[in-house]
Amino acid sequence: MQVKKAVIPAAGLGTRFLPATKAMPKEMLPIVDKPTIQYIIEEAIASGIEDIIIVTGKGKRAIEDHFDHAFELEDTLMKKGKMDMLDSVLETSKVEIHFIRQKQPLGLGHAIWSARKFIGDEPFAVLLGDDIVENDEPCLAQLMNQHELTGKSVIGVQQVAEQDTDRYGIIDPVSVDGKLIKVNKFVEKPQAGTAPSNYAIMGRYVLTPEIFEYLGEHELGAGGEIQLTDAIQKLNEVQSVYAYDFDGQRFDVGEKFGFIETTIEFALKRPELKEQLLDLFEKKLLEKRTVESAKY
Repeated sequence: MQVKKAVIPAAGLGTRFLPATKAMPKEMLPIVDKPTIQYIIEEAIASGIEDIIIVTGKGKRAIEDHFDHAFELEDTLMKKGKMDMLDSVLETSKVEIHFIRQKQPLGLGHAIWSARKFIGDEPFAVLLGDDIVENDEPCLAQLMNQHELTGKSVIGVQQVAEQDTDRYGIIDPVSVDGKLIKVNKFVEKPQAGTAPSNYAIMGRYVLTPEIFEYLGEHELGAGGEIQLTDAIQKLNEVQSVYAYDFDGQRFDVGEKFGFIETTIEFALKRPELKEQLLDLFEKKLLEKRTVESAKY
């Protein structure tokens, strides 16, 4: 069965970005001039997803407003002939977007479980907002292709530095066939030095509907929350769950430095910003050298 529905969890408090996220959802923080969540939506659209449900929480109304039609704005842009701006505003209208609120902050697994009635009895995608992936073939599309070949759940992974494995869900691989990996075990944030590999789960999933059975057990895991990785491991014990080492450059926008780095990288790809930004870097580097030389 083809994957046509996707879940995007967006109910987190965004405490790493306080005080900005006290009133603004973390998912609406812009990379240059586009909210981070819009990059995720655009990847889903490019992968062939037709229906998206965004799981939100208290204080996330701005996300709903962003993906709603703004008729006055659209009409103004149309009348002024600003068609490029209009196209950017209407980019996400190519897909049906629905919203549901996670009533309790019980973790990622619970957020996914909250969408069970929307998904029904069919495979679905999950895209997390902390990771933006750039590639000619969208990351999610790569996983969807592997799901069609195997008929099983497929989890997106990439290799990370050994010292960073305690920050991610990690897989224990059994065998590797090209980029498709048969998995013995999925481990959520293993303690430093205990990770079975350096293949880390990177926020893209294609899951079979049986996952809801295990999420519905509401078993608490790491951090006292219902962990998606724990449910995936239980599913893996009864039907194979594969990992796929996807192609693409992954940007971590879930932490401050990663967010800043991503903003700079994306700004450098914009012709109207690139030269100004490079000039600024050159100026700052010169100022730094002048200060350092003055010390001696």
